[in-house]
Amino acid sequence: MSNYTYDYIIKYIIIGDTGVGKSCLLLQFTDKRFQPAHDLTIGVEFGARFVDVEGKKIKLQIWDTAGQESFRSITRSYYRGAAGALLVYDITRRETFDHLLIWLDDARQHSNSNTTIMLIGNKSDLESKRAVSYAEGEAFARQHGLFFMETSAKTAENVEDAYVDTAKDIYEKIKQGVFDVTNEANGIKRGMHLQPGNTIPLDPSSGSNNCCNTG
Repeated sequence: MSNYTYDYIIKYIIIGDTGVGKSCLLLQFTDKRFQPAHDLTIGVEFGARFVDVEGKKIKLQIWDTAGQESFRSITRSYYRGAAGALLVYDITRRETFDHLLIWLDDARQHSNSNTTIMLIGNKSDLESKRAVSYAEGEAFARQHGLFFMETSAKTAENVEDAYVDTAKDIYEKIKQGVFDVTNEANGIKRGMHLQPGNTIPLDPSSGSNNCCNTG
């Protein structure tokens, strides 16, 4: 066994309106599965998974937040200490796209200025019901300095890339010294190193038990 469990832990947060598929994106990434019906997220859900970035073992700790206005104060407390954020809208529901600026302003007000934000247009499998074009999502991301990707939590299209590409950008910032990795308030924690001959089992990746009513 290697003499470390991971090189870094990185904290993510998933934000956006209710019903855009945030819990599905978490479940597809952590458990490789999709569930077509779910109860609304109450407060936050949690999941974790290891990914490899440039040969480094990185544990992503992902907090899936409730989209309802009544939970917004709880959600805001999770912005602090998040190195990465997935900002999600539903390509079949124009209002979820129209609300992006509210979510983005909230995120930038309450999170680290260096937080990497990936804009996600979810439910790309529902092309026949599309209400927001790819070009519109791409333009919003370009205007606000975000990464952009369309995904389907149902088919898993681009779900892996959404998380891993965000991790790659965060790791690049670590290498450049943008993030102070000695300060866990930045959402990054150095790895747990072991002495040769000693072993500690890897933390089991845990997925959200929450599921989704749509892709």
